[in-house]
Amino acid sequence: MAQTDPYRALARRLDQIPNGFPPTADGAELRLLARLFRPEEAALAAELRLTPETAAEVAARTGRDPGETASLLKGMARRGLIHAQRGEKDLLFSLLPFVVGIYEMQSGRMDAELARLVEDYFLQTFPEVLGMQPALHRVIPVEQAVPVGVEILPYERASQMVNESAAWAVSDCLCRKQQRLIGKGCDRPLDVCLALSDVPGIFDHIPALRALTREQALEVLRRSEDAGLVHSTSNTQTHLPYLRYICNCCACCCGILRGVVEFGLPQSVAHSAFWAAVDETRCSGCESCLERCQFGALAVEDGVARVDRSRCAGCGLCATVCPSEALSLERRPPDQVIPVPPDLDAWWAERARNRGIDLDRVR
Repeated sequence: MAQTDPYRALARRLDQIPNGFPPTADGAELRLLARLFRPEEAALAAELRLTPETAAEVAARTGRDPGETASLLKGMARRGLIHAQRGEKDLLFSLLPFVVGIYEMQSGRMDAELARLVEDYFLQTFPEVLGMQPALHRVIPVEQAVPVGVEILPYERASQMVNESAAWAVSDCLCRKQQRLIGKGCDRPLDVCLALSDVPGIFDHIPALRALTREQALEVLRRSEDAGLVHSTSNTQTHLPYLRYICNCCACCCGILRGVVEFGLPQSVAHSAFWAAVDETRCSGCESCLERCQFGALAVEDGVARVDRSRCAGCGLCATVCPSEALSLERRPPDQVIPVPPDLDAWWAERARNRGIDLDRVR
């Protein structure tokens, strides 16, 4: 029992922050954490805050040896178990949520054992984690599906996120990798998850990432759209300057998009401010769009495509394969658009409030 104590403490801590890390009846969360953290690391991580601190500050606050504390923090940061960033003089460390956070940083460590542990945990907690609002991710529409003249805001453009960055990198899709390791998933491309930053060269020496040029990053977007992958990113209008991301994934593999299809939770991902529209005078009823839609929002009735707007996430992928150009995206009416939190602080505050968490106590 003593061996599991630090993992219980860390599990409780991760569930106290807005993202959530719910317990399971059979202790799946403890087995998962024990695969990732050594006991002494789990005990220290359980005492970290969301607010970044230096190793010396963490040691002083927790009554630990400064040298040992610094060594443990750096080791965890290298393995993507906690967050580290450069401060004015020293590195700053903070607690990393499990999703989005720790899980997404485990590409280099994902093997069959970890893939199964993740799946065992996710299957028991998906409905609770993905049902919490605001959603973890929001869909970004394919820009070519939005007709000329229809307003599309800066934070709704994947290309603008890429163009405004100073560093770009790509990694393998962890969700697709995890699903393949348990004998599921699909054969869509792996190397499509984009990391972006305002800090030039920040990705140059990170083993799990391959640094790109701006044009190469834009090509990843185009390649993902061709493969029928949905663009999504953090559910905020602005992003952290040192790290942001664009996931390009599918509803059969993505931990978040699976919530919509596999668990019937449409709120698992925040829909874009658009939905698909059909020009009935152009539609030939060819059904090219049906397989393209990840969310089951399209059907052909009486020879014409129909959109179930309650299921449409506004990704626009259907429009990119319509041979008669009968499909496009149009803006949802204002009362059908859920506002996107302006920044991470606002997202934390809203999600904490909805979960009944005192954010000041966990920051």
